[in-house]
Amino acid sequence: MVIAYTMTSGPGDTDLVLTKAATRLRQSGVRTCGTTQINSDNPKTGRCDMDVQVLPDGPVIRISQSLGKNSCGCRLDSAALEMAVGLVEAELGKGAQLLIVNKFGKQEAEGGGLRDVIARAASDGIPVLVGLNGVNKPAFEAFAGGLAEPVPATEADVLDWAEGALKARLRVA
Repeated sequence: MVIAYTMTSGPGDTDLVLTKAATRLRQSGVRTCGTTQINSDNPKTGRCDMDVQVLPDGPVIRISQSLGKNSCGCRLDSAALEMAVGLVEAELGKGAQLLIVNKFGKQEAEGGGLRDVIARAASDGIPVLVGLNGVNKPAFEAFAGGLAEPVPATEADVLDWAEGALKARLRVA
């Protein structure tokens, strides 16, 4: 099982690293699946809108809800996230070489979201790279059972990890 995580301290920085790396991997012929996140400023709410790009070339799905400028509740649209999960599950079965998950977030920490997809990919020997934040790190570590490795949050480091993970998978196959 090859599973890794990357995290940054700046808001949205992990999303940028994973998006750039996914683009480069696809350009080099790697069949990725999963999600990357795109954040767009929304001046009406003062917060960003959150979309996920379903890899490798699926739709962009809005996963945030606009709850109003003064709201402080969870903005995640869980139905939209589950739509993305279904698309990623379907793509995983089409010969994916690498799973990229934009974030092991609250949904995954609670047993939902892309958690089962991550487990399936890892058990099938497909390398998995997950974006992570400090809040959900304990839940991710419990989920991964000590088998996940950290990858520095730079495009170059993520690409190096992916190359090594893909080569290791070929040696096992």
